[in-house]
Amino acid sequence: MIVGSHNHALVALSILIAAAAYTALDLASRIRASAGWARLAWLATAALAMGGGIWAMHFVAMLAYRMPGMQADYDVGLTLVSLLVPIVATGMSFGLMGLFPRSSMLLPAAGLLMGLGIVAMHYVGMAAMKMDAELRYDPYWVAASVLIAIGAASAALWLTTRTSHFPRRLAAALVMGVAVSGMHYAGMAGVTFVMHHGEAVPPAAGGFDQPTLAVAVAAAAFLILFLALIAAMFDRRFAHLAEREAAALRQSEERFRQLYRRTPLPLYSLDRSGRVEQVSDACLDLIGYDRTEIVGRPLVDFMTAASARRAIREDWPALLRHGEARDVEHRIVTRSGKILDVVSSVRLERDGEGGFLRVLGGLTDVTEHRRAEEALRQAQKIEAIGQLTGGIAHDFNNILAVVIGNLDLLRKRLPDDPKAGRLLEGAFEGARRGAALTQRLLAFARRQDLKPEPVDVPALVGGMADLLERSLGPMITVATRFPVGLPRAHVDANQLELALLNLALNARDAMPAGGRLTITAAERQVADGAADGLLPGSYLCLVLSDTGQGMDAPTLDRALEPFFTTKGLGKGTGLGLPMVQGLAAQSGGRLFLRSTVGEGTVAELWLPASVAPEHARRPAPAAATAQVGRLTVLAIDDDPLVLMNTVAMLEDLGHAVLERPSAVEALELLRSGQQVDLLITDQAMPAMTGLELARILRAEQPALPVLIASGYAPPAEPDGDFPRLGKPFDQATLARAIALALGAGPDAGQAARLEVAQARPA
Repeated sequence: MIVGSHNHALVALSILIAAAAYTALDLASRIRASAGWARLAWLATAALAMGGGIWAMHFVAMLAYRMPGMQADYDVGLTLVSLLVPIVATGMSFGLMGLFPRSSMLLPAAGLLMGLGIVAMHYVGMAAMKMDAELRYDPYWVAASVLIAIGAASAALWLTTRTSHFPRRLAAALVMGVAVSGMHYAGMAGVTFVMHHGEAVPPAAGGFDQPTLAVAVAAAAFLILFLALIAAMFDRRFAHLAEREAAALRQSEERFRQLYRRTPLPLYSLDRSGRVEQVSDACLDLIGYDRTEIVGRPLVDFMTAASARRAIREDWPALLRHGEARDVEHRIVTRSGKILDVVSSVRLERDGEGGFLRVLGGLTDVTEHRRAEEALRQAQKIEAIGQLTGGIAHDFNNILAVVIGNLDLLRKRLPDDPKAGRLLEGAFEGARRGAALTQRLLAFARRQDLKPEPVDVPALVGGMADLLERSLGPMITVATRFPVGLPRAHVDANQLELALLNLALNARDAMPAGGRLTITAAERQVADGAADGLLPGSYLCLVLSDTGQGMDAPTLDRALEPFFTTKGLGKGTGLGLPMVQGLAAQSGGRLFLRSTVGEGTVAELWLPASVAPEHARRPAPAAATAQVGRLTVLAIDDDPLVLMNTVAMLEDLGHAVLERPSAVEALELLRSGQQVDLLITDQAMPAMTGLELARILRAEQPALPVLIASGYAPPAEPDGDFPRLGKPFDQATLARAIALALGAGPDAGQAARLEVAQARPA
């Protein structure tokens, strides 16, 4: 048995190599930070540094062991195997930890694999020694060396998953060096060398001595580890810079994403297939969906069918051809089912090679703008129709005036023939119906001759109770509820009665199987800047609600259009609601309609409240009032037929009549000194209206009575309080108007207007 000794300098060098091999763990940390071929390269580098460092430590430690009188040589093949074994074992262990860094179950397996590889390296290296001696191993020391190797390997792998400060890393390196060296020297402590021939073999001549060879191996190991460490440092530096750039990019992208999402504009981006990639919060608020419900879905999924077809067939191909599209109109369906009119502007973004990147777009909600435009067009259409119908009604009133006047005169001259009388009455009835129709047209056109006054609405409705019951029939229940202290409405009482009757009849037609009509009223205040078309102030809101069939949205939108009706051919003129709206608008109020299919309709008639006391309704003057003496009357009308009819009725009443076709000629006649007792003039005439003539005569001849005949109300003027005669009129109405015009005092004109309005044909 040979007892050897150790070169303490080489022992220290071997421990230093083992500690330096710890730097290979730093290389192993680059495995997880890399990808692709770079990961494989760092895996190979870490395995070479770790396995090669441990092998170098083992080889130097073997050279540090000296046996007197014995020269040892090494088998090159086994020595290379002992080098490859730790490299492969550490490579496999690093690979397991790098591929599955979060698996805690792999650490013992990887530590066992590396530890056994180190043990195999040690004993293969021992077997590579060629000497004239037999090696005997103590099993206890062998077991100790195996445990030390596995423990050191497990500790090394565990350290690769931790990032520590430099003092901790230095301490870990020393522990690693001592542990790996301890494994080797524990293994060496358990080996016994027994010579075969009983005598020492002299050292061979030539070659390197052990210290020189150990230093050479250590230098090579240190060089490899140093170069690998420098490479790791540069890679870490580059990785750190790349991470900083990536973090800055992520931060920039996050800021852009937040800016994009929080912008007050409805923005979106689409991919190549038209699916939503990004969407702003404003866009989400616009259509009512969550982000997760929109991102990844085609934008056309949120459009109406017609808009989606146009977007797919026309808009998207045009965008790909031209690169942008501006002010493209679409209709979007919100989550609640509401349809929005939007205008979309989009732009195609391309990469440096002209390839498709994304589509950036923005939406503008123009729903209210479209509604305002439609309301303006509707108002303009209604105004145009109103002007047209007003003019037609005026001309038709002139024709009816001729017809009624001539029929009235003809009735006096016909013999007492019952058949002729019936025919004449039929003609009269047709003329009266025509007059009633023109009144509806004038009401719609807001040109009827109104006499607004303070009206007690509850009293007016109460006075109509019998009329409403007879008109609505026994199947309809009428209920009225009026609070105490309601203000009076400033409105024409007669026209308000007609408007209420129209609304009640519409409610009756909506309840063919019977139902309930409720009439209520309340005082309402309209603030400044309200968007309901009413001026600020106090209003009386008269409400009629029924339990009828109700109207759908399209019907409700057209309910106030003139001549629009759902009652069937011959059952309605389509002028009832427009007449009510015309009365409300001409009185300074408005008509509002609400309706739900199957629940009924609510009509709100808003009328200005009056603070003045209610005027007493004057009774109709007695027939004797129309008896006046023979007068000289100047009649003026630009329509020859109307003028001829008026002259004929005046002459039949026994008056002397002068006639002129224009107000200008009549003024010239009066200024020439012609004396007349009464002037009857048409209102709408070229060059000078009847009201303008009356104002001039009030200044020049204030004692001359003036009676203005008109088919519709002229514009309100501050000094236009003259008696008026509504067209068409019969002879009796003309006689009463003359009597009232000749009455004394300022109330005569007002009384004449009231009387003429009451006497006007229905």
